[in-house]
Amino acid sequence: MKSTKEEFLEVLSKYQGILYKVSLVYFKNKSDREDNLQEIIYQLWKSFPQIKNRNSIGSWIYAVSINTSISRVKKVSRIDYRETIPEIPDKSDIIDDISMNESLQMLLNAIYNLNEVDKSIMLLYLEEKSYDEIAEIMGISKSNVGVRINRAKEILKQNIK
Repeated sequence: MKSTKEEFLEVLSKYQGILYKVSLVYFKNKSDREDNLQEIIYQLWKSFPQIKNRNSIGSWIYAVSINTSISRVKKVSRIDYRETIPEIPDKSDIIDDISMNESLQMLLNAIYNLNEVDKSIMLLYLEEKSYDEIAEIMGISKSNVGVRINRAKEILKQNIK
């Protein structure tokens, strides 16, 4: 019989791509993404023993990852910077070690401009999750998912032009 730790590490290994995708959508630079990954893993570990339905573990991982990322974005935005030094954006740091074509980079930059909920919904939509799955993960109605996807698509079209 596997220990909880062994089972958790197996699940984490199988679904680690979700954590990286969610972090990439919410955080532009590498150190913020790494910090967020650590927080997501911590939150997953804390709540892992309480999971009752192991069949929907992917949805659970998405939900925890998205909620943790949104909380982190809000927490970071509340920090009071007394001495602000203008940051020079490093484009290589934004996309980091991920090689992407120009169209994907444009899409990712457009997604960065969406609000936190719409970022999450579009990530799930791009992952080809059904409206029902997105609704379950996000805790909103199926019809609200459809409305938000259509609005986000329009915003993305405008931002990409």
